[in-house]
Amino acid sequence: MIFANPHYLYLLLLLIPLVIWYIFRMRNKQASLQVSAMEAFDTPKATTLKVYMRHLPFVLRMIAVALMIVILARPQSTNSWDTRSTEGIDIMLTIDISGSMLAEDLKPNRLEAAKNVAASFINGRPNDNIGLVVFSGESFTQCPLTTDHAVLLNLFKDIHSGMIEDGTAIGLGLANAVSRIKDSNAKSRVIILLTDGSNNRGEIAPVTAAEIAKTFGIRVYTIGVGTRGEAPYPFQTAFGIKYQNVPVDIDEPTLKQIASITGGQYFRATDNASLKSIYQEIDQMEKTKISVQQYSKKQEEYMPLALLVFALLLLELLLRNTWLRNIP
Repeated sequence: MIFANPHYLYLLLLLIPLVIWYIFRMRNKQASLQVSAMEAFDTPKATTLKVYMRHLPFVLRMIAVALMIVILARPQSTNSWDTRSTEGIDIMLTIDISGSMLAEDLKPNRLEAAKNVAASFINGRPNDNIGLVVFSGESFTQCPLTTDHAVLLNLFKDIHSGMIEDGTAIGLGLANAVSRIKDSNAKSRVIILLTDGSNNRGEIAPVTAAEIAKTFGIRVYTIGVGTRGEAPYPFQTAFGIKYQNVPVDIDEPTLKQIASITGGQYFRATDNASLKSIYQEIDQMEKTKISVQQYSKKQEEYMPLALLVFALLLLELLLRNTWLRNIP
């Protein structure tokens, strides 16, 4: 037996002052009679059952109150079994936030589409440690590995293009993610790197960062995001935002090489649907590392107690107005 709202059980302490109040009340109600001699009362009289039972209505009411408090605590029965064999998975999301991620070949743009799909991916993996690294011309850790996905998702909302120096430092972003996940004790460590360009900044080459990841046994899944050919990009002008088609330049050979070196896989996302399917595919591949069988069933158990409360109150009412009725 478990309780959904166990804090309500503290209300049972209120029964103590009620009992004390009843005792004092009964003492004050005892009648007294002054007589000149006690000889007439010397003969012992048999005590009737009714005298012994005069406190029964109060006892019934206290039991009913106690049961109502237990009902408020929502008693539940549970039958559950759990067979779990897991290799803990740690995942570091590494996302490009350079200016080119504002291109609108994905809707509303590449960066927002990447954030939305990644958020769904996070919500689907409640048991994993997940962190977030962002990069453009530089790289920094937006959120270290955590199982508190509510915090992670809040930090996810805050990332935007322009928050750090522009550029595309793929190697630096990957190296930062490796440094954040390399000391993890998880059996499986994964980096998902998403970018829409070619490495043009940073002191670390992408392939060098991939070799470092391989040394620590970290798999890297790479995603190139952007349509093929040209994509509409919003430019700020004196007359407002104007759109112009710009070439999509993704260094697919390097991204494929990174994935190959680390035992991961390369994907190309040309629209929102393909990006979502990529994350779903990665999700399924990495879930093969976890085998969980779980069954849990909870059932509310208040009904028998509620019927008992009704019966007790009805019995108290009958006794007070019949056999144990007090005549003023």
